[in-house]
Amino acid sequence: MNFTETLKLALDAILAHKLRSFLTLLGMIIGVTAFMVVLSILQGFNSYVDEKIAGIGSNSFTVMRFSMDDFKDTDTINEAQRRNKELTFDEMDFIRDHAQLIGAIGAKAGNTSRDIKHGSETLTNVSITGAEPIIAEIDKLDIAEGRFFSGAENDNAARVIYIGMDVANKFFPRGGAIGQEISISGIPYRVIGTQVAKGTVFGRPMDNFVMMPIKTFGAAFGGLTNSRAPSFSVTAKYPDRFDDAVEEVRTLMRIKRKIPFGEKDNFGIMTPDAISGLRDRIFGSIFIVVLAVPAIALIVGAIVVMNIMLVSVTERTKEIGIRMSLGARKSDVLRQFLFESTLLALTGGVIGLIIAKILGLVISAFVFQTVIPLWAAGLAIVVAGGVGVVAGIYPAWKAAMLDPIEALRAD
Repeated sequence: MNFTETLKLALDAILAHKLRSFLTLLGMIIGVTAFMVVLSILQGFNSYVDEKIAGIGSNSFTVMRFSMDDFKDTDTINEAQRRNKELTFDEMDFIRDHAQLIGAIGAKAGNTSRDIKHGSETLTNVSITGAEPIIAEIDKLDIAEGRFFSGAENDNAARVIYIGMDVANKFFPRGGAIGQEISISGIPYRVIGTQVAKGTVFGRPMDNFVMMPIKTFGAAFGGLTNSRAPSFSVTAKYPDRFDDAVEEVRTLMRIKRKIPFGEKDNFGIMTPDAISGLRDRIFGSIFIVVLAVPAIALIVGAIVVMNIMLVSVTERTKEIGIRMSLGARKSDVLRQFLFESTLLALTGGVIGLIIAKILGLVISAFVFQTVIPLWAAGLAIVVAGGVGVVAGIYPAWKAAMLDPIEALRAD
């Protein structure tokens, strides 16, 4: 019996019991859908983090008051708060004057939110940050309209601001934000630039912010201390010597702070590799567990397929006896039932993949971008087919091993 004939017999058997076949498919559909949706979310999250790292620049790093190791537990946090001093502009100037391997360095400060107003309109809980003009170059800001603030505006603590697209659309829905005034804590600030929309991440808007010159920020919000203390954004002059630039800045900070040899740094440096490593440490084991849960649904789907195929063998015992008495070999019977189980599983896998893609588009529209790689889609089909083969082996073998005489006597 050739491939086409075997496939036709398998299709006929499946279509002869449409409801039962559909219910059998549900196990595979749910398993593949759940697995692929979770995988697409995890891939989307990883892609987002990598994209943000690339957007900041693979040769950029940040000097901060605390390192990531300082946040291991409550004890380390408390110890770091006592040990680590706030960064100062003198330290940034020292790095700028003595470093040979950095391209640019600038200060940022933030961690403040306020309600802002324009006319009768109010926007609540807007993120307010301060930055030096060089930050536009370091962070590769994508300016939609206008400009970033200048060195003179920063030196004079000018009341000028650079705003996100949510702020611009709220107060100036018809455009024309440049030159308009927005009130923050009762003080008017002139808009000089707007940023290209970034959308949302995990439901959190990325365009609901106001940025102003760092000296303006310090004067308006009680100085650059505590949670408003500055951090330094730095770029390496030579991308191939990025690690050397990081170590040079680390050494200069230790010299400036007179840290003895062998003593731990009392500051932190955040690099793109550190961000990726932190993501992997935090979410690596979680990802495995999260993927294991929908994988269980695939196992359940395989059990359902096997169960239905065993029922099918029992119901069709007489049919099998007739086919074998007419010359069908054991291998033909074995192949037919294997085709049935594999076809059921593959159909469920394809439908599950389609549903996962649709759900991924919905998640992408309202939360963040999800990704189903081509290799994952292909793997889902292969796994579904493999599950069908494994689930059908025993029922197919049982059917092939039936004695034709005994099978013909079955009711």
